[in-house]
Amino acid sequence: MRLRTLPLSTAGIMLGIMLAMRGHSVPWYVVLLTILTTISLQILSNMSNELGDYLNGTDGNGRQGPAYSMESGSLTEDEMRSAIRIMVLVCIIFGLGMIRSSFGAVLCIAGESLVVLGGLAIWAAMHYTLGKRPYGYRGLGDVFVFMFFGLVPVMGGYFVSAHTIDWLTAIPGAAIGLFSVGVLNVNNMRDMESDAKTRVTVPLLLGLRKAHIYHTVLIVLGFLLMTAYVAMTAHGLLPFIGLVLTLPLYVKHIMGVWKLPQDKLDPMLPMLVMTTFAMSLLTGLGYLI
Repeated sequence: MRLRTLPLSTAGIMLGIMLAMRGHSVPWYVVLLTILTTISLQILSNMSNELGDYLNGTDGNGRQGPAYSMESGSLTEDEMRSAIRIMVLVCIIFGLGMIRSSFGAVLCIAGESLVVLGGLAIWAAMHYTLGKRPYGYRGLGDVFVFMFFGLVPVMGGYFVSAHTIDWLTAIPGAAIGLFSVGVLNVNNMRDMESDAKTRVTVPLLLGLRKAHIYHTVLIVLGFLLMTAYVAMTAHGLLPFIGLVLTLPLYVKHIMGVWKLPQDKLDPMLPMLVMTTFAMSLLTGLGYLI
């Protein structure tokens, strides 16, 4: 399940929900089902990613980072396929429950729209490395991560909670999306040597030095967008606390990415995940206190 990455998916959805709570009453069970749906989708993505990498020979070719279940022999291909089928079912159950609890029905315009979006999210989760033409193997992973880990959870979490769309939430959605792409970029920089044998990633297209520059732009631009949103919408100083407290961590992360060799980059991945989670949680709470 790659548990250390799960706070990344909850960062965006929690921020969207908390932004909606500023002017709307959101039942606890809607919050719970929305978060469970999001976490389930990321688990599905992680499992599908592992199966796809295993089938394509990406894992096991000198890949850095923690050993995965199929690579180590803990799970067989059939067992992983069964786990993926179960997670698809879990995503559907939680997703329909979220829609039903929030809107009172699934067969309504909002519900049907979310069903379509949920179907796209399941497809995206499964086809990063799976299928005949996995988009993660063609250098398109950054685009989909930006959408489904940034814009969709923040704006979608707001919509499910408030029953309306606030287009300004696209700004923090883009910020979380950029940080999420940064997580993927760290992973891809770490695995450039093994990835070169089977796939195309942005670091392989750019080269290592330009990948470092690209990473710095992602983090800096994400932080600037979040700061701009808070500056435009906050009525006090509390929402700025999350930004002030996490800024040193983002700076330390960027310095670590530039300083560490590729085979030592793995700790930078959970660091960026948890920093983004903390920033989302603290900023969101700043609006509610």
